[in-house]
Amino acid sequence: MKAFDLHRMALDKVPLEFLGEVALRSFYTFVLVFLFLKITGRRGVRQMSLFEVLIILTLGSAAGDVAFYDDVPMLPVLVVFITLAALYRLIMWLMSHSEKLEDLLEGKPVVIVNQGELAWNKMREASLTEFEFFMELRLSGVEQLGQVRLSIMETNGQISVYFYPDEEVKSGLCILPGECYPRFTTVPEAGEYACVRCSHILSMQAGEHQLCPRCANPEWSKASRAIRVT
Repeated sequence: MKAFDLHRMALDKVPLEFLGEVALRSFYTFVLVFLFLKITGRRGVRQMSLFEVLIILTLGSAAGDVAFYDDVPMLPVLVVFITLAALYRLIMWLMSHSEKLEDLLEGKPVVIVNQGELAWNKMREASLTEFEFFMELRLSGVEQLGQVRLSIMETNGQISVYFYPDEEVKSGLCILPGECYPRFTTVPEAGEYACVRCSHILSMQAGEHQLCPRCANPEWSKASRAIRVT
């Protein structure tokens, strides 16, 4: 085999005319995937459940094979499409009649913030990092967790946020990037401080250092009472 053989790299053993067939196969698979998305509804990827993403990936794999490989016939891909569409409709019907099956395939919403405090153990179970979660909250206009009455990670991965009215905002952990607020193991002045891991609020005196009673973390940041600016 000759290295850097441009003909081999471009076409391998297929004739140049096969490129026209690739175009036809690609159009065929595009139509199948489009029809499948029409059947499942006009939802974006972030709105899809894990089960729906799995169906799309399976169909995409079959579509990719038939688009590029000359020895893969086109009719079996149509059978794959029909089978997956029927399976999707069947599973949707079964889930509408079985809450346990729906929880198994779709998952359950997870409460991440409750009354201004981070449910950090549930966040770990949901395989969600503080960086990802705090970024989502900042995009919703949140500066500190005391502004949030309830925050839920939905089954499609999106974050729902319910806010306190301004007059009910609590002291909370500031969720701005780390360079925007210092962390302490020994607090410099008396006041309210938030555990940087679990967001627990504790009143501390100047020079005091202690572990968080909730999660045993030694680092604290000054609690914020900032209200939302809308």
